[in-house]
Amino acid sequence: VCVQDGSFAWERQFEPMLKNVSLDIKPGRLVAVVGAVGSGKSSLMSALLGEMHTTNGFINIQGSLAFVPQQAWIQNATLKDNVLFGSQHDWALQMHARAAASVMDICRIRPLLPGRELTEIGEKGINLSGGQKQRVSLARAAYSQADIYLLDDPLSAVDSHVGKHLFHQVIGPNGILKDKTRILVTHGVSFLPYVDEIVVLVDGVVSEVGSYKSLRASRGAFSEFLDTYAKEQRNRTTSEPGTTSEPGGFQETVDVELIPETEDLQPDSPLEDTVSLTLKRENSIRRSKRIGSVRLRRQSSVREPEVADKSNKGQRLIEKETMETGQVMFSVFLRYLRAMGWGYTVIVFLVYLLQNIVFIGQNVWLSDWTNDAVDYYNKTYPSWKRDTRVGVFGVLGVAQGFCVFFGTLLLAKASISASRILHSRLLNNILRVPMVFYDTTPIGRVINRFAKDIFTVDEAIPQSFRAWLMCMLGVLGTLFVICLATPFFTIIIIPLAVAYYFVQRFYVASSRQLRRLDSVSRSPIYSHFSETVSGLSVIRAYGHQERFLNHNTKTIDENLKSVYPWIVSNRWLAIRLEFLGNLVVFFSALLAVLSRDTLDSGLVGLSISYSLNVTQTLNWLVRMTSELETNIVAVERVSEYTELENEAKWVTDTRPPEKWPEAGRVQFDNYKVRYRPGLDLVLHGITCDINSMEKIGIVGRTGAGKSSLTNCLFRIIEAAEGRILIGGVDVSTIGLHDLRNSLTIIPQDPVLFS
Repeated sequence: VCVQDGSFAWERQFEPMLKNVSLDIKPGRLVAVVGAVGSGKSSLMSALLGEMHTTNGFINIQGSLAFVPQQAWIQNATLKDNVLFGSQHDWALQMHARAAASVMDICRIRPLLPGRELTEIGEKGINLSGGQKQRVSLARAAYSQADIYLLDDPLSAVDSHVGKHLFHQVIGPNGILKDKTRILVTHGVSFLPYVDEIVVLVDGVVSEVGSYKSLRASRGAFSEFLDTYAKEQRNRTTSEPGTTSEPGGFQETVDVELIPETEDLQPDSPLEDTVSLTLKRENSIRRSKRIGSVRLRRQSSVREPEVADKSNKGQRLIEKETMETGQVMFSVFLRYLRAMGWGYTVIVFLVYLLQNIVFIGQNVWLSDWTNDAVDYYNKTYPSWKRDTRVGVFGVLGVAQGFCVFFGTLLLAKASISASRILHSRLLNNILRVPMVFYDTTPIGRVINRFAKDIFTVDEAIPQSFRAWLMCMLGVLGTLFVICLATPFFTIIIIPLAVAYYFVQRFYVASSRQLRRLDSVSRSPIYSHFSETVSGLSVIRAYGHQERFLNHNTKTIDENLKSVYPWIVSNRWLAIRLEFLGNLVVFFSALLAVLSRDTLDSGLVGLSISYSLNVTQTLNWLVRMTSELETNIVAVERVSEYTELENEAKWVTDTRPPEKWPEAGRVQFDNYKVRYRPGLDLVLHGITCDINSMEKIGIVGRTGAGKSSLTNCLFRIIEAAEGRILIGGVDVSTIGLHDLRNSLTIIPQDPVLFS
């Protein structure tokens, strides 16, 4: 890795974040990058990955790259697939599987998960703790056998013992990557004596480069960094008040086991580093001064470390998306009409019915007008009759225009109201579902509801409903005119109607299910796209862009599989509707000819012209009926998520005191919790009493349940047994608004809003 006078910026027009960087890292070297927060360490990693714009100088990297980001990127796949990361080879599949298992064992991942390497991991590693996610990310890099490893603070999310193990077994001079080039961003000063070279960054500028001994001897920026670190630790130690036991000595109601901590007094490095020794002595003094700081472990809970994993062995975490089959229930149509408003629905129907009556009346009036040519043959046409004919025809035309205008306006208003109500219900409910729902539901499914399905409710259903209503009234009007002209046609209507019904139901059943398949197969596209965008830097670093593009193409192809059958079904429908429509024209003309002596010529002409259009009208009626039923599936899918079980009530009748909690006392009383029904407990009978104004440290191995304990305070996870009291109030008896409004948390994975 060679960087010559490099300056790098996130945007070309911005000031460079890194200035005049020059590095020459030889193959097989272990280089640490250190510096204060915001000094540009992660930016240097991004620059080496090509994620930043080079405004000056150049970068020369020879060899393949592997990258471990500060925030681990985990795919929704099995543990094995996350580690292999597409590196399986048919000719040595068994060898690769063993190599992956070996890497996972070195990184201490497999023993923590109930399904071992076949454990399914949720989106963004939702069922892994922060430390487990980082170990999976490190194992992925170690397995890739790249030439150059960019490690952006990979040990920050694991505890000190696991961190030492990972450094010595994977990253360090004797680890499995000892022959590789490793660039390690770290805040762990105890690891620095083991590295070959240290790069010190200060405000985006490389301040010093050299070995640990030489930088300590130079008394430059590196020494200042260590001294500042040691001073902060000393200040943190001396600022903590000593605790005194109550009269009568130390009392503890929990049966505990004392675990000696003297192993921490052993030096971390062969060099008796001033900083590390100072910190260890202070830690030892602090433990001797504070009686309550010994580690406690409930004897009933002495067992192997239990993972805070929400997946069960032999049980899928992400279930296949459910899909309705068969005819759409009538209640779904009623739900949409209720959202439109019954008043609007009735008025819209009446207005369009009136418009159709006016349209038929206008045509009947015109056909009667043509008969005047026979009645007034070789006679003067009276002016009053002409004015009457023109006036009535014009009034009917204007009335039809007003009906179309008001019908369209009212339908648009009703459709907007329905869209707002359905979207509001969906949004409100999706914000109120338990967090466990997101553990087992890919985000693509949720996005699909808010994107494609809400778009269908907004745009497609109103158009389909209007077209269906006009086609249905048009067909009824056509049949009325034909029957008015040739009454015998009513005999033909019944068998034709039966044939139309069966053709329409056969087509609708296929078309509806194809639309459902389209909706379900669209969710993986959104999920994969979201996952790819969040892990773009990792995908580019490993050079797997082509693989992810191919996978995206496959998900789109799966979605398009329902399109071709839909086109075929449309052609099938068109042929049969054309045939039945031509039968209507044939019988209409035949009956008109047979009854020519008794029929009004103008009315016969009108019925023939109507029958010529009936093919197209019937065709559109069947299509619009099908389209309306297939589009209404979107309401069905939106309603599915509006009926999900919610969290506890936001506000209950039992309200805490206005100034609650006046004291910050927190009590856990035999508290047990599990993530989902049927899974093992993740917290086993926790009992403790935290007094007001106390500073409490919660310690434990990765996956021991530390984050779960904090989630329980907010009732993100509900208790299986026991209770939590805050300020003397049982949190399960009050509303979530009152509870969460009174608590504050800094989460492990911070969230920043745009």
